[in-house]
Amino acid sequence: MLIKNKGIKTNTFHIPPFDLNVGEIIVLYLFNGSHFYETEMFLKDIFIGKTKDENVVVNQKLTFVEHFIEPKLRRLFYPVTVGEYLKKNANLNSPYASKIYQIDWINEKTKVNTLPGNPRRLLSLYTTLSKTKNIIFDVAGQDPQGAEETYKIVKEVVHNGGSAILLDGFEDMKKDCTKYVELQWNKK
Repeated sequence: MLIKNKGIKTNTFHIPPFDLNVGEIIVLYLFNGSHFYETEMFLKDIFIGKTKDENVVVNQKLTFVEHFIEPKLRRLFYPVTVGEYLKKNANLNSPYASKIYQIDWINEKTKVNTLPGNPRRLLSLYTTLSKTKNIIFDVAGQDPQGAEETYKIVKEVVHNGGSAILLDGFEDMKKDCTKYVELQWNKK
């Protein structure tokens, strides 16, 4: 068991109990709205082991698939290339480190800030998967086709001994996961 959640409670919501084991993908449905980002970051910090919660036992920390953010000055004067990003952030010995190059028009010199949402998200996903197979991720900033592709890649990793938690604002993956957990709003 990687994570045992006995129930996370805040002033506004609670997350029902669940366990995450190897070979499982859990969809945590957080609903869509202005609360999504703050709630996502709160839960991410718990599952990566950054924040302690008395009701959550993290036996193995997950790694969050970060979104690529480039400082404005760097973007203007010396943009990060795909090759540079991978050298700095990926395990170059992993086959995932070069998977982004399977997209025909992407090469080492492609500027990351020129990548649209789906390939940019795949770059982050492949980089994370080059280092670990136990992840927490979202599909924010992706269109439905890109979100589906990302989910398919993660499902394959989970099938091969990984584990994942998807923090989602839509119910699309409700029937295509090991466990589906829905955020519960506290009654006022």
